[in-house]
Amino acid sequence: MESMNQTFIKYFVLLGLTDAEMLSEVFFVVFLVFYIISFLGNLSVMVVVLKDSSLHSPMYFFLWNLSFLDITYSSVVVPKMLSDFLHVSKSISFAGCITQIYFFHFLGSAEIILVTAMSYDRYVAIGNPLRYANIMNIRVCLTLALGSLIVGCFHSLMHTLMTAKLPFCGPNLINHFFCEIKPLLKLACTDTTINLLLLNKVTGSLATTTTVLTLLSYVFISKFLFKIKTSDGRKRAFSTCSAHLMVVLLLHGTAMFTYLRPSTENSLDQDRAAAVLFTVLTPALNPIIYTLRNKDMKKAIQKLLHFFPN
Repeated sequence: MESMNQTFIKYFVLLGLTDAEMLSEVFFVVFLVFYIISFLGNLSVMVVVLKDSSLHSPMYFFLWNLSFLDITYSSVVVPKMLSDFLHVSKSISFAGCITQIYFFHFLGSAEIILVTAMSYDRYVAIGNPLRYANIMNIRVCLTLALGSLIVGCFHSLMHTLMTAKLPFCGPNLINHFFCEIKPLLKLACTDTTINLLLLNKVTGSLATTTTVLTLLSYVFISKFLFKIKTSDGRKRAFSTCSAHLMVVLLLHGTAMFTYLRPSTENSLDQDRAAAVLFTVLTPALNPIIYTLRNKDMKKAIQKLLHFFPN
């Protein structure tokens, strides 16, 4: 009888960021601009890295992968969000919701692991430049890149399966602008303690561990920076690392803020604001940060532009 009384929901309604029509239109324009910048910026980085042989090094291999993840990661959330700004009904099917959860956590966790691998790459490049090519060989680079995807895949699969098997009997209103686990668990008509525990412990531990490893790399990097005798060399190394550190603070900071706190109504509202940072803002800023603060990328872009007629 209990299973008979549980009417499984076939679709959810996303409450979004706002109900105000005028504000929705403003958000649509702003987020569309950010998404275009993100898509074209990251795509440009990928093309430049592929086309310029001088950028065929471990650092730019990881940067290419980061740009690919940024494009796919933001595309999981932003196009649907933009569409919802223009429609009164912001519905999403149950299957679509679960699919969005899977790819959001898969690509998101893969990205924070990849960023940690990039910090290790910078540590080796600055701390052991003579052996850099031998240590960061193609096998190591591929292992780190594929490893981030594999860990991200299984991490997301665990949360997705745990969420998908829950009974949802209504209401079907998700207090978010995309399908995220925390607000979705609020709608389950069963105990979700294990789900929340896994989310806080596993995802929180993943975010914390990668952050600690990344910061540890930069502690050692800072020691090597002070040993560089030439001011030009020190400035060049600091410029590259500071760009990466900005990405780390944005990405890891918001991830820890979201998944290490207990789930409350107030925290869910704050999670929505944090989600805007890592789904809209960070993917758009990454190509800008890595190109404007990177002389090699600037030269490669200028070289590529010379192929186009005036």
